[in-house]
Amino acid sequence: MMKTTRKTFIGLITSFLCIGIAFGQKAERRHIRKGNELYGSEKYTEAEIAYRKSKDVNPRSVEGTYDLGNALYRQHKFPEAADQYQLVIDRKEQLIEEDKGKNTLRIAQALHNMGNIGMEAALAARKAGNIGMSNQEYAKSIEAYKASLRLNPKDDETRYNLALAQKMLRNQQNEDQQQQQQNQQDNKQNEEQQQQQQDRQKTQEEQQQNEKMSEDNAQQILDAFLQDEKDTQEKIKQAQKQQQRRRSDKQW
Repeated sequence: MMKTTRKTFIGLITSFLCIGIAFGQKAERRHIRKGNELYGSEKYTEAEIAYRKSKDVNPRSVEGTYDLGNALYRQHKFPEAADQYQLVIDRKEQLIEEDKGKNTLRIAQALHNMGNIGMEAALAARKAGNIGMSNQEYAKSIEAYKASLRLNPKDDETRYNLALAQKMLRNQQNEDQQQQQQNQQDNKQNEEQQQQQQDRQKTQEEQQQNEKMSEDNAQQILDAFLQDEKDTQEKIKQAQKQQQRRRSDKQW
């Protein structure tokens, strides 16, 4: 009797769980369909709200997560969109094992969009003058596009974006190299100019010192001449005094 009661109880719980799961799936699908309608009408903010509701019902919803990423991407909320795409990408192995068709394509699309976000970040960093960050973002985009193509080799758009990202990275690296060479050349010219300026200043100081020495020598020569002249005059006066004395002596 107890076994029968237990089986009946377990059966009721299982039924309620199945009903709850079915109800949740219907609610999830309803919100996703609503989000898709709004997304198709380019009402991306409203679509974001609908997709978030689908995730409230089922936080692990692959479709709701991916679609939410798309709605955020369309609003240029790139970091938030990348977070949603990454949630899908992180479950790549599990999802591909569960469904080798639909999930594989969705993961490839998420990687494609991650590549696009990297390109946007690279351009923004370059515009801000952060070339190092720009190069890193280009490299991330290239890896994302390659990963996407491994899952969906027939995607020509991803192949084109990959080639574009590689070209832009090469161009920027070449520009960086040319700029570095130009900076080195400019630095060398500045050093040469500074050295020339120091040499001119040193020459001027030496000239000024020589001129001062010449002035000092001239003054010394003049002082010596004046002293000689004074001594000569003194000697003449002394001679004249002696001559006058001799004359006076003769008169006596």
